[in-house]
Amino acid sequence: MAAGSSRPSTLDLFAVCAPGLESIVAGELTALALAPETTSAGGVSFRGDQDAVWRANLWLRSASRVIARVGSFRVRALGELERRARTLPWDRFLAPGCSVKIRVTAHKSRLYHTTAIAERVASAIVGRIQGATVPASQPDAEDDAATGALVVVRVAHDTCLVSVDTSGALLHRRGYRLRTAKAPMRETLAAAMLLAGRWDARAPLLDPFCGSGTIPIEAALLARHLPPGARRAFAFESWPGFSRARWRRMVDAAQDAALPASPAAILASDRDAGAIDAARDNAARAGVAGDIAFTQQPLSSVRLPAQPGWIVTNPPYGVRVSDRAGARGAYTQLGRLMREEGREWHAVLMLADSSLGKKAGLDVRQVLRTKNGGISVDVVARP
Repeated sequence: MAAGSSRPSTLDLFAVCAPGLESIVAGELTALALAPETTSAGGVSFRGDQDAVWRANLWLRSASRVIARVGSFRVRALGELERRARTLPWDRFLAPGCSVKIRVTAHKSRLYHTTAIAERVASAIVGRIQGATVPASQPDAEDDAATGALVVVRVAHDTCLVSVDTSGALLHRRGYRLRTAKAPMRETLAAAMLLAGRWDARAPLLDPFCGSGTIPIEAALLARHLPPGARRAFAFESWPGFSRARWRRMVDAAQDAALPASPAAILASDRDAGAIDAARDNAARAGVAGDIAFTQQPLSSVRLPAQPGWIVTNPPYGVRVSDRAGARGAYTQLGRLMREEGREWHAVLMLADSSLGKKAGLDVRQVLRTKNGGISVDVVARP
């Protein structure tokens, strides 16, 4: 959308995700009939109206946030930046009296001072939106914009791209995980593992290192066709013209269409009693406590159901939680379980060290490469 254009019915949108998850997000958009247009590092672009914004935030399981493009223009001077920014259709996204955070990046451009860029964009917003306020400090990269509006400004090669966040808190914050165990993984990454591993949501699923329950809870939401965003708020709810009644109808219709119970048996275990307690509490908040059988037990005590299914798990890395010897032992036991009882089972594992993966003795293929908690990881699958 060009600066100064009239208010369109269709928005240029971008689903942001962790590096490596772009293909998973693109597949989700396709399934939602929100046709992906361009895939680039860190996200997927698509187009849609207000309902598309709502639907993407409600349903995307592996994306981090959804942003809407406000405008794009060439710029080489701060005065020109402020003049062009004033012409953008801010009143479509920002309500009078709102608080606005501005995040800026600059790369290979005449304008490179991010604080000065933020100040000029802030001046443009305050000059257009009555009562708007902009804090002096910029949010850092991990700021989740849980309160107020977030404007993202990217200046690269003398082109300024301005976007508004539609999500608010990052999308992995479903609202259910109030208790965590050691080394928790984000809900979006757990969902990506399930989608990349192509679990069919009908065969049994087991996570023998379940921690606070993220993988089995995401599996239950997926199996029941429950929208992951149904229990939280979004930034677009503060946009001018937002209809809470229409939004509630969309959420209620999605929940009403969900299955009453998971068609698949979902099993989760961990040796840590505190982790199991946390997992049960989180599952209850997610509304799927009845879909998951939690058991406190070590991997050596795990027995697989007779019906073949999927093991989807994030074993210890030997980096943050357990020592390396303990991690090697866990992989050895996991490999033995799958060779002796689970020869017909699929496996989806997250590995931070390929040498530990070899301890399992499984013939696997890489399906994702990304990061978990700042650690580079491979998600591998069998077969």
